[in-house]
Amino acid sequence: MIIAALCFCLFPAVAGSRMLQDQAGRSVTVPERPQRVIALIPSLTEIVFALGRGDLLVGATQFAKEPLAAAKLPRVGSYLHLDIERIVALRPDLCLAARDGNPEHMIRRIEQLGIPVFALDPRTLQEISDSVTLLGDLLDAREQAAAITVDMAAKMAAVASGVRSAGERPGVFFQIDASPLVSAGPGTFIDGLITEAGGRNLAGERDSYPRFSWEEVLALQPEVVIIASMAGGYSEEQLKAQWFRWPDIPAVKNGRVHVVDASLFDRPVPRLADGLVELARLLHPGVEW
Repeated sequence: MIIAALCFCLFPAVAGSRMLQDQAGRSVTVPERPQRVIALIPSLTEIVFALGRGDLLVGATQFAKEPLAAAKLPRVGSYLHLDIERIVALRPDLCLAARDGNPEHMIRRIEQLGIPVFALDPRTLQEISDSVTLLGDLLDAREQAAAITVDMAAKMAAVASGVRSAGERPGVFFQIDASPLVSAGPGTFIDGLITEAGGRNLAGERDSYPRFSWEEVLALQPEVVIIASMAGGYSEEQLKAQWFRWPDIPAVKNGRVHVVDASLFDRPVPRLADGLVELARLLHPGVEW
């Protein structure tokens, strides 16, 4: 009843609208020029700011902290547990959702309340680039979107060229948590990143975010170990020390255990292209990048 009353009284009138296809394959009627936008997942909040349209955002989800201005936005719950009443109270004329991130039943509920929801699906670097282009059109930031996608394409092309010249594809274990030991499996953007950087993801035949015992890791014999700096809240020295207990692992034996800046790998956003370049350099140090 409260939600219904808020819907009736608070939604802004739409001056003009158009129909666009989102990355879930749906035709969505959206405002011609959105004025009050809520991003329902942190990665989309970050992309909107990257496009220079952070001024349109009136709400964001928990953990949307990049850039700093995003931390000041009103919260609408987490991306899995959205606060529908709070969303309605903020009077958005558009919500941006993640196809595989936000629960479908909550998206349907928002749409039933008369708020258009445009779904994005940025998982691979190319899909991130496509999402940037779509959002640039949606939010009237086409020039900035073009600049971002051109920069991403240049980095992707440079890595592809370097990988071709390298030839070999080392086996990679990418650690995203330390206790328990967790990696990134098939269907994750990190899995795709490892492949594009010229490696073989040794967790590529497991679940999306599989847990491993050290015995299982020993059996995999990784040639390169990449550790996200956020893993378990440990220091770089502590993270590496866990691996140095196993001198028979090729990556340990050959000094190829690397701790990387987690912010380059933690979300499907344009800076993931910088993560690709960093990963390629670590996997193929003999190539001039």
